[in-house]
Amino acid sequence: MLSRASAVASCLSFAALFWAGPGAALELPLPPEGDDVVGQIQVIKAKYEDTFAAIGETYDLGYLELVAANPGVDPWLPGEGTDIILPTRFILPSGPREGVVINLAEYRLYYYPQGESVVHTYPLGIGREGWGSPVGTTRISAMTSNPAWYPPQSIRDEHAADGDPLPSVVPPGPDNPLGPYKMNLALSGYLIHGSNKKFGIGMRVSHGCFRMLNHNVLELAKMVKVGTPVRIIDEPYKFGVSDGKVYLEAHAPLEDDETKTLTLMDKHAVVINTLLKRDDTLGNLHLDWEMVREIIAGEDGLPIQIAEQRTQVVAHEDQLF
Repeated sequence: MLSRASAVASCLSFAALFWAGPGAALELPLPPEGDDVVGQIQVIKAKYEDTFAAIGETYDLGYLELVAANPGVDPWLPGEGTDIILPTRFILPSGPREGVVINLAEYRLYYYPQGESVVHTYPLGIGREGWGSPVGTTRISAMTSNPAWYPPQSIRDEHAADGDPLPSVVPPGPDNPLGPYKMNLALSGYLIHGSNKKFGIGMRVSHGCFRMLNHNVLELAKMVKVGTPVRIIDEPYKFGVSDGKVYLEAHAPLEDDETKTLTLMDKHAVVINTLLKRDDTLGNLHLDWEMVREIIAGEDGLPIQIAEQRTQVVAHEDQLF
């Protein structure tokens, strides 16, 4: 088995074949039944004026996932001609592929249109420390174009304490933090909405709501409807299968208590528990645990191969005789 660095390099050498160009929406065909991996990693050359925030807006990627995929690259001044990895290959979240699925640890939303063999995926800003976004199952309960914002008293108190008092209502327009559209969830106080700020998508910036790029929220609003199910999960480690190969994708776990930082051993335990919860045969595979450890330590959000399914291995063995 390759090392993690070699595995990533192999993905990148293949990525140029799937470069889609700017403005390509992340609408991806669903894989065959039993497979879980969609999209392909892309690589672009940075321009002098590029920042990760601007690149993210163009390619529907979040700030932190670009940082994770490009260690050592300055997110504010990558430099003319620098190779930028676009992490546009994903292991689909576990569970039913229906409605909206939000993975907090990934800062990403997936939408499965009913009756279509595609998935749409978008970066999200989520709740910051102390204002964490919820986990659970809910639905879209209301949809509003050009909404006014009525700041809750808790947020008004916070702003007042910082010397930045808020009005009781912010009318629709360019200064409205909800942007051009909001979708209420059947969880009191929580929304999916746009923003009046481009920076912060793909980060922990909100008071618990889910913040989207404005062109993304408008696109999503055209597809969903009141009653669309929404499932919110927190899965930093995702396992998936593609063409008989097993992949692991690792993201930095969310932590709300700075005094309880997860150790590498803690993360290994979470990975093992995640694998054991699967109701398929992945838990019985012979995994490359050295590769697994490297992936957990790297937390770069890229799906990397860690094993082959048993049927694939047997097929290879039969070819030897």
